[in-house]
Amino acid sequence: MKIVFCCTNTKAEPWLEGFRQALPGVDIWEWQAAQPGEAPKLADHAVVWSPPQSFLDEQTQLQNLFNIGAGVDALLKLKMPASLNIVRLNDAGMSVQMAEYVCHAVIRYFREFDHYDKDAQAQRWSYRKPTLRADFSVGILGAGVLGSHVANTLQAFEFPVNVWSRSPKHIEGVNSFSGATQLPEFLKATRVLVNLLPLTPETENILNREHLMQLQKGAYLINVARGRHLVEQDLLDALANGHMAGATLDVFREEPLPQAHAFWTHPQITVTPHTSARTLREESIAQIAGKIKAVYAGQAIEGRVDKVRGY
Repeated sequence: MKIVFCCTNTKAEPWLEGFRQALPGVDIWEWQAAQPGEAPKLADHAVVWSPPQSFLDEQTQLQNLFNIGAGVDALLKLKMPASLNIVRLNDAGMSVQMAEYVCHAVIRYFREFDHYDKDAQAQRWSYRKPTLRADFSVGILGAGVLGSHVANTLQAFEFPVNVWSRSPKHIEGVNSFSGATQLPEFLKATRVLVNLLPLTPETENILNREHLMQLQKGAYLINVARGRHLVEQDLLDALANGHMAGATLDVFREEPLPQAHAFWTHPQITVTPHTSARTLREESIAQIAGKIKAVYAGQAIEGRVDKVRGY
């Protein structure tokens, strides 16, 4: 069993040691490009995060790419043989973190805590009229593992919750919309829009002027998926014309967010540094090791990605 580790901006040794413990006898190493004239050491499987094209060009015998994060958009840009499988993690501790982040952002807007923060800084004692939960529907774009967990968690706070996905999904207590024909109806029913879609050619720029303006007046956006889902100027325009009340953004087209970017200082936008949900190393190693064992046992593995759609 030969495994190569190629994860950009990731300290390799803790991962390598973890896999050696989870898979006794495994031959695992951190990838270094072969020198000219030197034969590369080839692996059967790879654990990756944003690997370069040269990695795939060299590792010609790979059967599976195990991605250590939820997003596979960086992999879908690469040229790879049709026989090579992309396998993503089921969760790796991210769903609880994502639910924490989204619920915090929703409740902060719903209870107007940002206004109370400003009042406190001005030493001003004030009350704000409560908003009815029945008038505060939360719509979630994407109903996979993360989206489903977020939807279930929001229900504990008794918010009306809707989800939209490519194909119909059933989540108890949640209204489900699917397909392009039901997207306008979903948007019109949404006061707070949470984006948890994978980034694909179909979903890139989905948070655009047309769709933002279909949201209820005073809508709020929470983007925790990918920066390229959002047309940034369209959001700024929707805030300027008063149709949207604000946004919490954790992901951006360029990261780190440039210092001169308008989002940093916009009074209606909260910025966080792509920290809504981070992969937990121990859980990731356990999941990937289990999937590799299943491969050698001739069993089916969960998490294979459609390389055309990115799901």
